[in-house]
Amino acid sequence: MDKKLRYTLFFIFLSTLAFGQKTTQEKLKKIRVDHFYTCSLDLLMDSLSAAYDIPIVFERDSLVKMDVMEHFFDEPLKNVFKFVCRTNNIQYWVESDGTLYILQQPDDLERLKRKYALNQTAHSFKPAIVAAATHPPKHFRFALTGRVTDQKTGEALPGANVRIRGTDLSSLTNTSGSFTILNVPADTSVAEVSFVGYQPDVFRLDSTSVMGTVNFSLYPSINSLNQVLISATKKGVLNTDSKKVSVLQLTPAALDKLPNIGEKDIMRAFQLMPGISATNESSSGIYVRGGTPDQNLVTFDGITIYQVDHLYGFFSAFNSNAIRDVELYKGGFSSKYGGRLSSVTEIRGKDGNKKEANIGGDIGLLSTNIYAEAPIGSKSSALIAFRRSYQGPLYDKLFGQFNSSTTNTSSGSGGGPRFGGGGGGGGGGGMGGGGGFNTQTTPSSYFYDVNAKYTYTASAKNTFSWTLYDGADRLDNSRAMTLPAFQTASSSDLTITDKTHYGNFGTSVKWTTSPGQKLFGSTALSYSQFYSDRTNGTTGSFTDNGVTSAINNGIVENNNLSDASIKSDWEWNAASKFKILFGGFESNLKIDYQYTQNDTSRLIDQHNSGITAGGYTEVEYEPNSKWHIQPGLRTTYFSPTGKLYTEPRLSAIFHLTDNLNLKGATGRFYQFTNQVTREDVSGGNRNFWVLSNNSNIPVGVADHFILGTSYETNKFLFDVEAYYKNLNGLTEYTLRQTGGSTNGRALLMGGGATQTSTISQNFYNGVGYTKGIEFLLQKKTGVYTGWVSYTLGEAKDQFDVYGANYFSAPQDITHEFKSINMYHLQRWSFAATFIFSTGHPYTAPTGVYTVNTLDGNKITYLTVSEKNAERLPAYHRLDLSATYDLLKTDASKIGSISFSLFNVYNHRNTWYNEYYVRGGQVVTTTVKYLGFTPNITLSLKLK
Repeated sequence: MDKKLRYTLFFIFLSTLAFGQKTTQEKLKKIRVDHFYTCSLDLLMDSLSAAYDIPIVFERDSLVKMDVMEHFFDEPLKNVFKFVCRTNNIQYWVESDGTLYILQQPDDLERLKRKYALNQTAHSFKPAIVAAATHPPKHFRFALTGRVTDQKTGEALPGANVRIRGTDLSSLTNTSGSFTILNVPADTSVAEVSFVGYQPDVFRLDSTSVMGTVNFSLYPSINSLNQVLISATKKGVLNTDSKKVSVLQLTPAALDKLPNIGEKDIMRAFQLMPGISATNESSSGIYVRGGTPDQNLVTFDGITIYQVDHLYGFFSAFNSNAIRDVELYKGGFSSKYGGRLSSVTEIRGKDGNKKEANIGGDIGLLSTNIYAEAPIGSKSSALIAFRRSYQGPLYDKLFGQFNSSTTNTSSGSGGGPRFGGGGGGGGGGGMGGGGGFNTQTTPSSYFYDVNAKYTYTASAKNTFSWTLYDGADRLDNSRAMTLPAFQTASSSDLTITDKTHYGNFGTSVKWTTSPGQKLFGSTALSYSQFYSDRTNGTTGSFTDNGVTSAINNGIVENNNLSDASIKSDWEWNAASKFKILFGGFESNLKIDYQYTQNDTSRLIDQHNSGITAGGYTEVEYEPNSKWHIQPGLRTTYFSPTGKLYTEPRLSAIFHLTDNLNLKGATGRFYQFTNQVTREDVSGGNRNFWVLSNNSNIPVGVADHFILGTSYETNKFLFDVEAYYKNLNGLTEYTLRQTGGSTNGRALLMGGGATQTSTISQNFYNGVGYTKGIEFLLQKKTGVYTGWVSYTLGEAKDQFDVYGANYFSAPQDITHEFKSINMYHLQRWSFAATFIFSTGHPYTAPTGVYTVNTLDGNKITYLTVSEKNAERLPAYHRLDLSATYDLLKTDASKIGSISFSLFNVYNHRNTWYNEYYVRGGQVVTTTVKYLGFTPNITLSLKLK
């Protein structure tokens, strides 16, 4: 069969998609069977096919061995198929062309479709083509506006491809599932619609398509082999978009195929892609191309989320059962987004099932969550999801890691008591400290989150939605500690209180509208609040040189941020190759941060507020089939500085061939709200949110430069991107000792001292850069899919207070290699992920000294090495998983059981170091990440 004939047959069969499945589905519901059958199953299928004009495809050799003896009393035809399939442990599936397939395994579908096509060709069978036009064309060169939705739930499908047959006219649906195609030849044209994970369909236009908004509904595809259609849509867990620069797309429904610690997690899934660090087991926050988590804008239905972690970072703040789709822009992003230096993660929540009520959820070893969705009347739908962690074997294992650490000692000057919690680079402080001498006494930490959404479709052109998010953690890492004797110091008994309460609250009201065929708008009012309250104290006594001293010290730390915003985004399809995006925004920000030591010394007392307001415009221009050019401009007024900040942006794609693309992007980005690092070698790095001002906290600024190429076929994708980011206005906070004599480079540049000194707070400012190159090779189709990636990167900072030289940023990783492998076998999906990277840099202590404070107390400090001069050991781990899909008799998925083995070969990667001072020596304990950890998760979707 030559290529021309194969393409001809493809389009013939594609044309049969119109109305086919809809007709068969209606027959299954409406036709009633009142008959007694006593025959083999293949004869029953022949009888039903002939009697009700339904094409049924099956393997006769298998079904002839199955018998049916049943009297159906006025039963719907659908119940007949359900009964015989359930009785014989098989499934049926209806394709969009109306053909019904009998499957012994889900993977049988593709083989039966090929067999059916060959049989039809052999018999010279001509399938019915798409329904003929009911009238001659009346309208020409008009604009087609509409939405693409899920046939079963009514949910919008963003990113669906709509193409006018026989032309080069096409469009992708936006975030609300809407699209516009200009200059449609006639109102009798045929629209071909496709979307990842759904059966392609075709729709005949008519005269009503000109005046109103059309709705194209697609049926889900069977959960079997990954397929790539001619339209180049993809079906996978994570996808790149070769037509956009530095964009990753994620399908939450497929996350159960990947290994996990707790449950399927969107943020951790992104960590498996190139350019995003995967070594932070203790953080669901993402480190994108050398940036920090606070430099990543995360929005959920228009709500800015400031804290993306749950339970010490082993969960993200987002319940995947409440999420429709996610996109992550790794750099060079559109002028539609602003306020961050590194990247954007846009999360869109589900609207709720608009067709029927549904309930489901997940049960794992660390948490459980449930959700419910239902239509409310004919125009509304609602969804609610709740998730909470609980104590169990895996929870206890997380805490158990604090009792397993490596202890070292090194000489130092002076003497003094212990130092609490601590960390070097890459995650310092972690869960608040622990070490090898700890005994956990009250492990009562937990988290919860609630998602709710109500959607009201007022008309075909106007939709309103309300979203609520509330999530919180209560972490209690209080513990007893016994320090062993060193030299002249006797052992000490200490009680450590370490409690943290943090969370996010957010709500938004969103209005989407299509006032005209060429204009689409979305306006959102939102309120977001982040809070973090921590109490950390130590009580007890220690004996040194025969003298027993009491210890009673601690800190209270409170950080609160509120953000009330309005944002309006518009799209105007000015011409077939020319789209204008524009909008405006305003945010009212208020940030409070207080840091009190020993109930008396308020070291930080920040209370700041400000307004950001502005607008943006952007053009999507395709002068010909080779080019896609997207220039943009964003302008922001920031009230604390009273200045305007202009951000030019530009991205471009050049299609060298149908498979080979060249791409590039550049732009300027400003950040007005920063999460400042408070470096503390002994107590662990801590972060808190501050607002830029006109003095010691500058506005952050970054310039992005990205250049790449991609080569993509139906089966493979090879993608390379190089990036460079220049950073200014970086800020770090430290406590600094002033006065007295110095004897070397001390902790946080405080200097060593042996006489009375004072402690002050300082905000240090600096510059930096990140650069790197990313390689990705992905296999997209077949029983085996996956990708391998390699990133060579560098992240450097320079602060005058630390010297004139650049030093490695805490998140710097030189080499990172990832291998993600997935194998599909009938209902089973197997996955193996391997990660290797160089270790994070950190600052190491070299000795100790004592400071006499004004109130007569003594504080012992560490003398430290050059800034981030040391590195933790290389990080590597292997994770495995197996997922078994639970299917109904109609082959639709109702859930899954997932088995995960985390860190299979039990390599205990280093998390951070803690330091104590005993008898003039620095005691180092190395806290490790999780070792081998099994997990099981059950996911169900019940009607």
